[in-house]
Amino acid sequence: MSEAIYGLIAEFKDEHDLMSAAERVREQGYKRVDAFSPFPIHGLAETLGIDDHRVPLIVTFAALAGAAGGFLMQYWISVVDYPLNIGGRPDLSWPYFIPITFECMVLSAAFGAVLGMLGLNGLPQPHHPLFDAPNFDRASNDRFFICIESKDPKFEREQTEAFLKTLNAENVAEVSL
Repeated sequence: MSEAIYGLIAEFKDEHDLMSAAERVREQGYKRVDAFSPFPIHGLAETLGIDDHRVPLIVTFAALAGAAGGFLMQYWISVVDYPLNIGGRPDLSWPYFIPITFECMVLSAAFGAVLGMLGLNGLPQPHHPLFDAPNFDRASNDRFFICIESKDPKFEREQTEAFLKTLNAENVAEVSL
């Protein structure tokens, strides 16, 4: 029985090699792929097929929940729990609730954005298998990497390694779990 691995990683010397490799990886049909570079590369995420828009949905839901919670909190306090007759205005004087409702919406949206981003990225994660990959510490300096995870339905260790070697990679290595 073979040892379980996280995936295979290929190292490139510049962003042009990484972009052409990303295009070929996408053409081959790999889905569980990620790329790493010392600086943002325009179009790399789209080339890899990374099209994740869940954070805006989480922020929208959190904002709506925060606004509803802020309004209902004021309603319960002013109408149900402790109604005060101030200047003859009705207990449910909703225009006075707008500033607090808005602030609760903004606060909840901000928490939703931060917590959603952390949750979707699997953070905090003090250790990742890629940290042990050869030369991966240079990903923040001068090297470019593309990793195909073993969870990919198309992943076959020997075939994937042979494919990565055809991409003009300087090094192809196995990433242990």
